[in-house]
Amino acid sequence: MTSTGSAPGTRGAAAGRRIGLGVMHGLWRPRVLGAWRVPPSGPAILAVNHSHFVDGPMLMGTSPRPVHFLIKQEAFIGPLGPFLRGIGQIPVDRGSTDRAAVTGTLGVLERGGVMGIFPEGTRGEGDFASLRSGLAYFAVRSGAPVVPVAVLGSNDRPGRLVKALPAVRSRVDVVFGDPFEAGDGSGRRTRAALDEATVRIQRHLTDHLADARRQTGR
Repeated sequence: MTSTGSAPGTRGAAAGRRIGLGVMHGLWRPRVLGAWRVPPSGPAILAVNHSHFVDGPMLMGTSPRPVHFLIKQEAFIGPLGPFLRGIGQIPVDRGSTDRAAVTGTLGVLERGGVMGIFPEGTRGEGDFASLRSGLAYFAVRSGAPVVPVAVLGSNDRPGRLVKALPAVRSRVDVVFGDPFEAGDGSGRRTRAALDEATVRIQRHLTDHLADARRQTGR
């Protein structure tokens, strides 16, 4: 049994949601589709594509529930570190098996909280073409449903004043999909079972991304 004592508290994530809500709606024009698909209670994993710096904060500000994210430990250097920890985010060493990050993530889910995870591990094309096994492990181990999320428009180039950010007041679409179970129902956590779960997850995520692009025309 995982102890929830090492998991970040819910109050910080709730504060992060309020901050994200104000910043995202102040700088851009988020359009949120399908937020009702996020389970209203109990553990859940939001699996979001990642092509731009703003994707995580955008999801934090538009999700109907407070979200804890796994964030690369390099972001916790200097004054940003206490802030990120204060809003319930979890540092992770992407170069190794980070036991503290694993324990913290499982603790959030055990407590019935929501984790946000970038299945691709880092920013890229945001097309779910290459998934790491971490999402499958957390989903199978915890039994939490996976909710696919597509953030579209964050990487649009026209009108940018700052290269690292979308153009101010531009529209960014956040599309939530139907939750699904990553495992096969057997409870197996073998390497083969996790590999099968990863394939299953990738199929759901790429299908959702294609549907989200049809819905939004992006």
